[in-house]
Amino acid sequence: MAEAMAMAEFDGGIGMQTAERTPQSMMNTLDEPVSETIMRDLRSVGAKLKIVLNPRGDQDGVLTKLKDWDLWGPLMVCLTLSIVLSVSAPADQGALVFAAVFVVVWCGAALVTLNAQLLGGTISFFQSVCVLGYCVFPLLVSAVVCLILSLFNFMNVFVRVAVVLVGFVWATRASKVFISEIISDERKMLAVYPVFFFYTFISWMIVIH
Repeated sequence: MAEAMAMAEFDGGIGMQTAERTPQSMMNTLDEPVSETIMRDLRSVGAKLKIVLNPRGDQDGVLTKLKDWDLWGPLMVCLTLSIVLSVSAPADQGALVFAAVFVVVWCGAALVTLNAQLLGGTISFFQSVCVLGYCVFPLLVSAVVCLILSLFNFMNVFVRVAVVLVGFVWATRASKVFISEIISDERKMLAVYPVFFFYTFISWMIVIH
């Protein structure tokens, strides 16, 4: 009987310790409705897009928030950009344009990330892909503006170039702010050059469509 009571107390102690070690947030996450999970993820994506739209090196928690990486936001940005450019492309080239944009964004982000890793970047592969994917958002805004202006016949090549140029400068500046936080000063330019060409190629795809 004494051994049974001791075992019960031992099991109870383990149960209490396990419960104490179980984070309350994890229990709440497991029990929350699916809609709340989706809204939490959307709020996280929105917060990161807000950082990209107004990047500042001295902004509190900039790199911390982006180190909490996800691929949902970059995927949404990439898919939306692919859809916008495929809609504005000729009917027989829509699928090809969609696939080309999708491949360029993800392969380009992966190559730029690999370059940053080789230069001694202090964030992981997926964290860097996350940052570069979010920084495509200004170019997405430029593509949407060009599409809207073309629908109202307010678009010509000079206006398109000007709109895309704004998005390109915005995206490059945002990436430069984040890269400067993870790459040493003497190697910073080596990391920025591939980013410049990456966004230049995406900008060119937007201009020609």
